[in-house]
Amino acid sequence: MTTVLDVKVKTYPTHAVAKPVAIIPNCAASRHIHFELDGTGPVNLVPPSLDEWPDIELGNADGARRVNLDGITKEEIATWKTGETLLISGTILTGRDAAHKRICDLIAQGKPLPEGVDFKGKFIYYVGPVPAVRDEVIGPAGPTTSTRMDKFVETMLSETGLIGMIGKSERGQQATDSIKKHGAVYLMAVGGAAYLVSKAIKKARVVAFPELGMEAIHEFEVKDMPVTVAVDSQGNNIHLTGPAEWKEKIKQIDFKYIE
Repeated sequence: MTTVLDVKVKTYPTHAVAKPVAIIPNCAASRHIHFELDGTGPVNLVPPSLDEWPDIELGNADGARRVNLDGITKEEIATWKTGETLLISGTILTGRDAAHKRICDLIAQGKPLPEGVDFKGKFIYYVGPVPAVRDEVIGPAGPTTSTRMDKFVETMLSETGLIGMIGKSERGQQATDSIKKHGAVYLMAVGGAAYLVSKAIKKARVVAFPELGMEAIHEFEVKDMPVTVAVDSQGNNIHLTGPAEWKEKIKQIDFKYIE
């Protein structure tokens, strides 16, 4: 069963590759809405007071660990812990669904990857950036949902030398097991802030599959790009530990219901 949360009838800003008419899902956040209906009637909930939200202060990220990904080792990655904030700098490659399929097809056929594509000791960012305009290095470059790439994780980690992935949303158990098996890591970038993420990208160029347009493989040079460790090298998954932690905290909140 599918519940429609929102419908846009006229126009709405969306991804540049969208068709003229499209259904726009509310992305990963809405997938984590959970509730129960007991059959006693319609549900009316009073929005929780903002006082019950955690206090978050905008600071200068002094508590974040700054990491240079150029020359990073698995030994260094092993020190990162789930939930930790990193500011990453260095060179990363990009790739979404189409690029992953092409890479894995080439590997299955015993063919070399395109010139300029070397994942050994590198991180891949799940993104299809919008082309640059005017003086931009690159257009908005927010992460796409990582779950779609789960089926490629084992091949990428075992065959290419890749040691880390960057995206948004959760990873399935199969992908998490592969991350643990290979001592790799999965980082979450900030979803819904594509323009702001692009400001951390200082250089960008297409290195493979230009015919794929936005899904081509790009090479980015980033500076202090904010990410969170979502699955660490031991397989600890924030999408499992986080909800469990907040479920206990929410139990302590006295929600008010309208009869």
